[in-house]
Amino acid sequence: MISKVKLTGRVVFKGDPGYEVARKNWDPHTDRFPKVFVFAQKTQDVANAIRWARQNKVPIRPRSGRHALEPNLSQVNGGIVIDVSEMKRIKLNKKSGTAVVETGNRVGRLVDTLARQGFMAPFGDSPTVGIGGITPGGGIGPLQRTTGLISDNLIELEMVDAKGRIIRANKKQNSDLLWATRGGGGGNFGVYTKYKFKVRRSPVKATVFSITWPWEQFEKVVKKWQVWAPKASTKLGSELSVGPKKGGNVSMLGVYLGSKSEALRQLEPILSVGTPTKKSILYLPYRAATKFLLAPDPVLTQRYSNQFSSGFGRQPFPDKAFKVMRDFLENAEEGTPAGFYFLNWGGAVSRVAPQATAFYWRKAEFYVEWNSSWVKPSHATKNIALARNTRKKLQPYIVGSYINVPDQGIKNPGPTYYGKNYARLRKVKAKYDPKNVFNNPQSIPPAK
Repeated sequence: MISKVKLTGRVVFKGDPGYEVARKNWDPHTDRFPKVFVFAQKTQDVANAIRWARQNKVPIRPRSGRHALEPNLSQVNGGIVIDVSEMKRIKLNKKSGTAVVETGNRVGRLVDTLARQGFMAPFGDSPTVGIGGITPGGGIGPLQRTTGLISDNLIELEMVDAKGRIIRANKKQNSDLLWATRGGGGGNFGVYTKYKFKVRRSPVKATVFSITWPWEQFEKVVKKWQVWAPKASTKLGSELSVGPKKGGNVSMLGVYLGSKSEALRQLEPILSVGTPTKKSILYLPYRAATKFLLAPDPVLTQRYSNQFSSGFGRQPFPDKAFKVMRDFLENAEEGTPAGFYFLNWGGAVSRVAPQATAFYWRKAEFYVEWNSSWVKPSHATKNIALARNTRKKLQPYIVGSYINVPDQGIKNPGPTYYGKNYARLRKVKAKYDPKNVFNNPQSIPPAK
């Protein structure tokens, strides 16, 4: 007779006080009605939750920062959500240049904790994204050309597998799991509880910049950016965003790990395009620079639902691609966060071989994503179609897709997210989760 496993940690069942708050995600259209939330306080709580879920035959979803961008990834109706967000310890070892980070930390908290002590951790475009989810997906952002992807800095991990066993992976043991976690996406192999990263000293100061142009100049600016940004110094990270025609503009945000005068020299080619309406170029203490780049992004008060899609550009867009962009931006809803977003590639990201880690798309010039947004549920269908049709039209000009910015409209997701690493990822899946306990609409199926 198998003794019944008990749920431990902070447990919130459907109908309990706190349930409504527990099920709110950053993107409202991903909210679901799970049977129970387990807010783990320690690794054993995660193990107990997995074993309980297996005994009670309910689907499992791990959750860290609540930023899943498609439905049924971090929540599922009638299932158990194993939420690690209350596991937030960070142990920095200055001597070895490493940090052990529990997977409930949000990116902004990790960046800030390390910056206060003179160290840098890479980050994306939001401080509220969970380190638990961003890391296994790759982890892109404005520091990547200097530090590599977030996952490139991962050297060890702790994970609870489908049987509730606690597994460690590093170069010496379970190295295939470490390989797979560096770009193979969250929610595939188990529930991650701890990451060990190599960290580096931060500069004392850095130059940050924010430039705005009128929407009408987006083609000029994007054309120049796509030629300039990938070739700029690898100390320079640049995010370029283009909002909807109705009420949007063009904005560039980024960082140069060096002096203001050097930054201005690097920025000159892009600053001379069009007529910027706003220019802010500041040489700041490193910690203040991270605050400048990571604008507040609260999870519980988000009003907008979104449909995202993503890919990688191997060369600058031709005119036909700009026509597709324009059509999308003219049809996106007014006053929403919809639009296009570009991030320059190269440097440390491209120095890693495509098959050295699970993150395959190393040889691009830039990353691109786009999203349509809405508030009224009745506008969902139209906006989802707008984003997905735009993907079809952009297909000739992009390769792959980024697993952390998924699109469930992609028909053959494995090779699209993981390129030639997909077959190996399926083998790793078969080893650590042969019964496919950890699954979601686009998860990796075990190899037969």
